[in-house]
Amino acid sequence: MVIESTYDFSFTGFSLRFKEMVKVATARTQSIEFNAVQEIGNGNTSTTKKFLNEINKRLSSLTQEQIDLFINSDLQTQRQIAFLSVCKVHGYIRDFVIEVLREKVLIYDYEISEGEYLSFHRRKLEVHSKMNDFSDSTHKKIRQVLFKILEQSGIIDDTKNRQIQPQILDNHLMKVIANDDKEWLKIFFVSDMDING
Repeated sequence: MVIESTYDFSFTGFSLRFKEMVKVATARTQSIEFNAVQEIGNGNTSTTKKFLNEINKRLSSLTQEQIDLFINSDLQTQRQIAFLSVCKVHGYIRDFVIEVLREKVLIYDYEISEGEYLSFHRRKLEVHSKMNDFSDSTHKKIRQVLFKILEQSGIIDDTKNRQIQPQILDNHLMKVIANDDKEWLKIFFVSDMDING
């Protein structure tokens, strides 16, 4: 698991969008032509460019084995692989999931309070000083899209309740993640004993 020194917050303009990711991954793998402006950017060229940039970043973080499974699996697995790619590219989300959510799940506490998010965010402001330059609206957007991605991934039930959902990974997906780096299983709340077992 590579830990970067700076956070990439480009997720604030994109959320999970796993269906668009599957389209791009499929087109790329099978050399299929498709109209990205219509199918991904809703007819807007600059939106398409921005979205493709984010999709390509996420797809590039996945192994070939993960991409093959991503293209050829059910919606649940596609969602989980898209979430894996989000965590690989966006350390802020990965850290929140591992440092806050996973720790809660391991002690059977499934409710996320606003205070828990805020104390995580404040800790990160101390380490990643560039975040102190962000406007209030940017801080708000980071929080909003983070919870949206967690909801879209099935990590929480919804953005209002914020109940953490236990994760069920099929054996094939677990193997494909472990072949890359077993540490990534932590984003799905797998315990250390199961990771190292």
